[in-house]
Amino acid sequence: MNIIPLKDKILVVRINKLNEFNKDGIIVPNFENQKSSEAKVVALGSGRRDFSGSLIPFDVKVGDVVLLNKYSGVELQIEDKQFLLVKEDDILCILNK
Repeated sequence: MNIIPLKDKILVVRINKLNEFNKDGIIVPNFENQKSSEAKVVALGSGRRDFSGSLIPFDVKVGDVVLLNKYSGVELQIEDKQFLLVKEDDILCILNK
């Protein structure tokens, strides 16, 4: 299925981390009730427009790994896959790895 977000919406999929290490090297388990704030951009809408009608391009692109606000977006389940539909304002930063 091909999903195309509308206007300034961005479709992302959360990146699940099984375990994380703290600064001392101790494994801190990531419990399932805690949702990751890292996500990968899957699809972009057409973008938003300013008051003059000019299209404002997105700062992110498909494939970017981003950091999201904790309670942002709408969760979707499509064909046994979990997605999150967010606005560009819900994205805090792009993570370079």
